[in-house]
Amino acid sequence: MTPPLLEVRELTKHFAARSGMLARARRVVRAVDGVSFAVSAGETLGLVGESGCGKSTLARALLFLDPPNGGEILFDGAEVRGDDVARLRRRAQIVFQDPYASLPPRMRVQKILADALVIHGVDRRSIPAQVRELLSDVGLKHDVAGKLPHQLSGGQRQRVGIARALSVQPSLVVADEAVSSLDSSVQAQILNLFKDLQDGHNLTYLFISHDLGVVKYMSHRIAVMYLGEIVELAPADELYSCPLHPYTRALLSAVPSLRRRSQGRIRLRGEAPDPGNPPAGCKFHPRCPLATERCVAERPALREIVPGRFSACHYAEDVPARMGEEAA
Repeated sequence: MTPPLLEVRELTKHFAARSGMLARARRVVRAVDGVSFAVSAGETLGLVGESGCGKSTLARALLFLDPPNGGEILFDGAEVRGDDVARLRRRAQIVFQDPYASLPPRMRVQKILADALVIHGVDRRSIPAQVRELLSDVGLKHDVAGKLPHQLSGGQRQRVGIARALSVQPSLVVADEAVSSLDSSVQAQILNLFKDLQDGHNLTYLFISHDLGVVKYMSHRIAVMYLGEIVELAPADELYSCPLHPYTRALLSAVPSLRRRSQGRIRLRGEAPDPGNPPAGCKFHPRCPLATERCVAERPALREIVPGRFSACHYAEDVPARMGEEAA
């Protein structure tokens, strides 16, 4: 196994919130609640889950855009603390979901890319040549440098966002729903660009999306997140062929397929619980068709079921037989 470039241990990010008509009652929203995983150099780890499960919060906590409350982040074997943020961001960058909102609207592309280089101490004399090279790397013509973001298409803006992330030659890129706001044809182009850049620049990706098809195409391994926790982690092909957590199986059963009969759809009960008031035991038990009294009382740990495959379910070994292979 290649040593991990990024290792996360029991990471937490909680928010204080108020509820009630007079907003007097305080509660804690556990957006990220004890998450652990590792990503090897050159690997793409996909992260999927329903909206509100904590994917984007996790991404921001990893890069200290919203500093975590607890846990450890190790980059290249060294622990990252709050005073190491500048060093971390030279090695790890993010591509945001909305390519328009993430770019300064009154700043031309040339300055957007140049400022990123200046901030990280790049020799100013080399900046014009580096900007041209960055634009070429992401498939944009040199004349784009003189344009404002509103003069570009959505796909072009996202390419600028990717170029900005690459400007400091990072080892890790976090792509947070980086294609979800784009048309399908443009999505395919950007996904292929990500793959080409990974090969050409030896990049490591944490690729976050709610689109299971996109994540399967991009990822070597996939982590499934539910209510602030990772509930399954496995190689992409194995996770899609035989999930070992009821939530993963329900997610995959909802993906349209010409081969799947309508009765193969697994319909979950109710809605995801309030992260400010999560249920005791397994957080998924109120919606799980396999839940027992043990699930209500005891929180399952994320454990290795077979080599390389992890599931946070008391009955992970029985999930395929009890829920049927049809949903996979």
